[in-house]
Order: sequence, then structure tokens, then C-alpha cells
Amino acid sequence: MTDLFDTPANLRAIPVEELTVEQAQAELAALSKEIAHHDRLYHQMDKPEISDADYDALVRRNNAIEARYPELRRADSPSLRVGAAPAAGFRKVRHAVPMLSLGNAFAEEDAHEFVARIRRFLGLPDDAPIEFVAEPKIDGLSLSLRYEDGRLVQAATRGDGTEGEDVTANVRTIRDVPQQLPAPYPAVLEVRGEVYMNRDDFLAMNRAYAEKGEPVFANPRNAAAGSLRQKDAKITASRPLCFFGYALGEVSEPIADTQWGIRERLRGWGFHLNRPSNLCDGAEALLTHYRKIGEQRSALPFDIDGVVYKVNSLELQQRLGFVSRAPRWAIAHKFPAEQAQTRLKGITIQVGRTGALTPVAELEDITVGGVVVSRATLHNEDEIARKDIRIGDLVIVQRAGDVIPQIVGVVESQRPANTEPYRFPDHCPVCGSLAVREPDEAVRRCTGGLICGAQAKERLRHFVSRNAFDIEGLGEKTIEEFWDDGLIRSPVDIFTLEKRVEEGAIAILGRPGWKEKSVENLFSAINQRRAGIDLHRFVFALGIRHIGEVTAKSLARHYVSLDSLLTGMERAIADMPGEAWLDLHALNGLGPVKADALLAWFSDPENLPKVDFYATQDALRLEKIIKLLGIKKVDARAAQALAERYGTLDAWKRAMIAAAGAQPGPAWNELVAIPDVGEVAAEELAGFFRERHNLDIIQGFREAGVTVLDAERPKAAANSPVAGKTVVFTGTLETMSRTEAKTRAEALGAKVAGSVSAKTDYLIAGADAGSKATKARDLGVTILTEQEWQALIAG
Repeated sequence: MTDLFDTPANLRAIPVEELTVEQAQAELAALSKEIAHHDRLYHQMDKPEISDADYDALVRRNNAIEARYPELRRADSPSLRVGAAPAAGFRKVRHAVPMLSLGNAFAEEDAHEFVARIRRFLGLPDDAPIEFVAEPKIDGLSLSLRYEDGRLVQAATRGDGTEGEDVTANVRTIRDVPQQLPAPYPAVLEVRGEVYMNRDDFLAMNRAYAEKGEPVFANPRNAAAGSLRQKDAKITASRPLCFFGYALGEVSEPIADTQWGIRERLRGWGFHLNRPSNLCDGAEALLTHYRKIGEQRSALPFDIDGVVYKVNSLELQQRLGFVSRAPRWAIAHKFPAEQAQTRLKGITIQVGRTGALTPVAELEDITVGGVVVSRATLHNEDEIARKDIRIGDLVIVQRAGDVIPQIVGVVESQRPANTEPYRFPDHCPVCGSLAVREPDEAVRRCTGGLICGAQAKERLRHFVSRNAFDIEGLGEKTIEEFWDDGLIRSPVDIFTLEKRVEEGAIAILGRPGWKEKSVENLFSAINQRRAGIDLHRFVFALGIRHIGEVTAKSLARHYVSLDSLLTGMERAIADMPGEAWLDLHALNGLGPVKADALLAWFSDPENLPKVDFYATQDALRLEKIIKLLGIKKVDARAAQALAERYGTLDAWKRAMIAAAGAQPGPAWNELVAIPDVGEVAAEELAGFFRERHNLDIIQGFREAGVTVLDAERPKAAANSPVAGKTVVFTGTLETMSRTEAKTRAEALGAKVAGSVSAKTDYLIAGADAGSKATKARDLGVTILTEQEWQALIAG
């Protein structure tokens, strides 16, 4: 539990290295919710409220805290998420090789740390040379082009990294994209790159639209994205789109052994390359090129928002591999954000799916970085109070990229007379219900639940969103229209629409905008999802707090089927920890590791007489007694916290015995241990599946004929000789770093443990293996040399 004054805004002012464990845990919770809110606005609603720079700052703060306290990483951590879901209206394409995003650098020290991190991962000395490619980061739309026997057969957007949109017909109209490659070429070649629009072409196009009285685009990136996603390829052909190629997806045979070699092969096949680019040795050379491109930025014919650094050697790229959402061997070094000043006309409050009240600034139109903006994010009431933002103020607006900006400050010398501090509403502006704020949250939430129209609509929008059921024809406006007219009140109602129309209970045909073909298309889209929805999409669509796409996929991989998931949740709920256990683990100054050590000590009957011995020592304070007991990991700070909480020896003993008896059972521990889940998400899952009405909704889907498809286990793990095996590494490895060894093992489906037990399958012993090797021999665990391990996984 954090201090009363540890609000999210106050915590964010504390340097990461000075945060306590409890403060870090509280801020990670607040950051996760705030970033998830902006992810939803950007990826699912196309209505972002925050700039790239501000979003990146939130993610950077989150990642810094996770780096300091890795054990606190949440199941819904922003570090696990990537991209946007495929847009409706196009056939979906599953990428043979995932299209992931890049990690970001914002300062020169970030670039130095990027290079140092690569050396550490590879086990290289600090002075070991590593060659990099530095390229301009184009502000466009990612695209994958698939060539078979040299002929373009498919073009797809990145989408969510796993599945994108088929835009082949539109891409064939882009002059920069070769339709046929000159020989020689591999049988299968996927070229990755960026669709963009030159600045002069963009301005000329906008002038032409303005002269005809038609809407204009905000910036070149929006124009490029909108042009590529036209359902009519003739419209795409009329737009001046360009394409840069710079990477590969699936390739049937190697075409080069370096990133620079890939660029040269692409150039030979007729692709334009992003320039100016350079080969650089080390961080200082990368930064020199970064500064040079920054100076040339305004003179370049296209928009860029940074420089991308990539390890040149493809062999090293393969060894470095990926984290959950980005390659370890590449990073985007962003340029600083741009700022301007304007007046704050008012503040509106939006209500989200979970009832969160989000303030949005209404601004006098201002041009920032060539884009006219009229709205900005205000984050939450703490931010408004911390910056003392008042209606009528001259505010400083910051923008980077193509999204709605943020307010970074107020020009107090220009504040009008008689302004008042903004009072955040304590009632929902939509339904009038009380809006409350929990002590550990940065947001205020409407308590109206499903009686709140805003929440109900948002939950329905989430259900049909791109990463969930993705039902074409059920967009925001349709959901709002059908809700207001009583056609849809719950997600299950979507799958009874056609039947109710046939029975004459409701009518859609003849409503404004609804003709026979559009109604037919809607029912077809609904029935397509009725026939089969992936388990992870179904779980995500339920809208459970803290269960994002990554966590939903982890749950699907673990439980495989909906029935197994429901059974697992039922068992986990029965095995949940009791109040005494939770009370101990929430104690400020203790923490989970010390709490578990304490309970393990009390679970040993031989230790209870030791406690009873001190019951006769009236002169000793509880804190002193706890220290004298010498319980492993229970240090002076923990002893003080326990003494302050429980007061007397008898009260402490009774509480520890109760906590030991209230420990979570195996099904709960299984749920918490699933990758990307953890305690917080597990509690939300338990809360959701405990509610009878939620289970009734799931049963309603089944009665409506919705088929939830079983998940597939990862192919790499299923075919691996170490899939499902528990391995432990010890000693000094010679051919790879410990981090690289662990990463490779996990990629092959193995579980990497830190200590040897009877459940260990393999101990991989490097040079100077110590006590772990001794214990492994005593337990009969198979011990492999590093070379034997390499031979095993090579098979």
C-alpha cells in the first residue's frame, strides 16, 4: 500500500531509481491503465488524444520502472503490445513472419545503452566492434510485398503484426512497386517497407482538393494511409504514393548476409531506398549520422520522425532475436517534439468502457508542425491540478507525429483575470451516477455500470473492434444507432439480429442508410464470426480489465479451449488466496518475496516453539523478537513493518498462522504463472468469472451458435526436442551469454528455471559449475555440457 500522498502525478515526479517497490507497483498500475486507454483510442477508434512523443514518454517511464523492478512487470504491460488490428473492409492476411514495431530511443544516452545492451546480450567486450546501418525513419504506413517466382502476388499492411489487410489491388497502382523482379530472385521473397507521400506532392494534392471544396488531409502520413486503404483502387491510383523498401519477411533462400547487402539487392531489383543512410561502427558514429540527418530533415522531400539503427550482420540479428514486440537488434531514435501556444476554450469529459472519465482540451485552432489541431489530451484530474490548467489559459501544446497533441504547460503571465481552478466532475456527465476514484488509481470512474449508456456503448464497440470480433458493418455509428433504438443491448443481441428481423420483431431494412445489400452484408459478416472466432479474440472481446491482446493470447495458448478456460477459472477461483494472506502481502515494507519466506518458516511446525519461547520475554519488543528469530530474508525493515502492523507477539503469531492457511492453491498459482498474467490480471479474471451474469453471457453466445475455436500451440515449441522441459543453466557459457541461452531455450518451448529441483529435466553446466551441479547429481537430473545442449536443440 502506498503512502496517502503517493498519487500517480506525484509518483511520476520521483526519479525511477528513488521509487520504492510499493511506489513502483502503484505507478506501473497507473501507467498501464493510461497507456491502454491511449492504445484503444489510437488502434481501435482512430481517435488518438496524445502525441507520439508523449505516448513514448509514458512507455519509456513504464519500461524504466520494469527494468529496475522486473518482478513487478504486469500482465497488461505496454511493453508487450504491438501495432493496430487490421481494418475492416479488406480481406485479412496472416504474415508468414510477424511484422513487429521498433523500440524507441529519445536521448543520446539511449543510443549508447542500445549498443551496450547488444554487447552484453552477445557476451562481447566493451570495445568489440559492431557495425550498424543507420536509415531515416519514414513517417508512413508499413507494407509487406510478397513475390513468388519474381511476380508480385500479394501486398498487406502490418495490421497487428500477425494479421494485416490485403491491399494488393491498390498497391499495384503505386509506380515505385515493381510488379516483376529481374532475375535472379528467390522463389519466395517478402519485401518490407513504407508507403509514403512526398511533401510537395501532398501539398499540391491538398491545394487541388481545397479548390474543389473537398476535405483536405492533415499531413502526408494520413494521406498515404487513407489512399492505400481505398476500396476503389482507381482512387489510390490518383494519389501520388511512393514506396521505400528496407527489410525482408519470408524468404525461401538467403539473399545476403548483411542488412546493407539486403539494401543493395533491393536496389538491384528496382526498389527505391530510404536515404541518406550509412554504415556506422558504434554509438558515436550512429549519433553523428543522427545529427546530420536532423540538420537535413527540413530539406528532405519526405517527412521523417527519427533515425533507425540496425545491426548490420544478419547472423548477429538472428542471435539477438526479438522481445515480445520488437527486435533486439534495431531501435528508432526519435527527433524531439514540436510545440506551439494557443487558448484553452473548454474541457470536455469522455466516458470509456470501464467508466473512466477522461478530460479532453478544446483548443483554438493552432498549427503545430504543419498540422492544424483543435483538441489535446489532459490525461486525468491529477495532471490538470499539477499543471494548474484553467479554461481561458494560454497553453503550450506539444505534438510529434500525426496525432492529437498534449498540453505540456501554461503561460501563467498570460492568464486572464478571474480564472478559477478547474473542478473535476464527481458525477458522470452521461448518466449522472456518482464518479469515484480508488486510492490506487489515476482515474475517476462512473459507478453506473451497464445503466450508463456511454459504458454500454463502449463495451459493445470494444466487442466488435478490430482485435476482437471484428464484424464489418458494425462500426461506431452503427453501434450507437442500434443501441439508441434498442436493437442491441448486449453482445449476444448481435447474433440474434437476423432471427429477430426474420420474426418481424425488429426492422433494419429501410432505416437511413440501410438497403437490402448492406443488410445482407451485415448478416454475412455476423455469421462469418458466428461460424468461428479464435479463442484469444473471444477472451479479449469480453472486455475484462487488464486483459489485453497479449494476455488473451497467453490464456488461449495455456488453456487451448473455452471449456478448459472456464474450468481453469472455476478452479482458480476456488484456490484464491484468503484475506490473511493478502493482508500480509500488501504490507508496506515487506513485499512478496519476504512474505513467502516468512510463511514458509511458519509452515514448519518445528519453528512454532521458537516463537512461544519469546512469549515469556516481556521486556522484548516484537520487532526485536522477529530479528532474533533469524527468519531468512526477513530483514530489519520487514521486522519493523510487521511489528507496526501486528503490535504483539500473540497477534503476530495468530496472523501468520492464518496467512499460512490462506495461501493460494495450485490452480491459482497456475493462473498467476501463465506468461503475461500475474496477480493483478488474475484477480480481474476471477472477479469477471465469479459473476453469474458474465457466465450467462458466455452461455448466451453458445445458444446463439457462436463457435469459439481452440487455440493452436506454437509450432516451434511443438516440434522442439525440449518443448515442455524444465532446464537450468549454471556456470560460465562459452559460445553465448546466459541471456541468449535462456532466450533460445524459451523460444523452443522450454521452461528456464533459476534453481534445480526434482522437476528439472536438464542442467546445462558451463565452466566452474558449482552447487547446482552437485544438487542435480544428487537428484538424478540429466547434466549436459554446453556442446551437448547445442547438439540437442540443433536436432
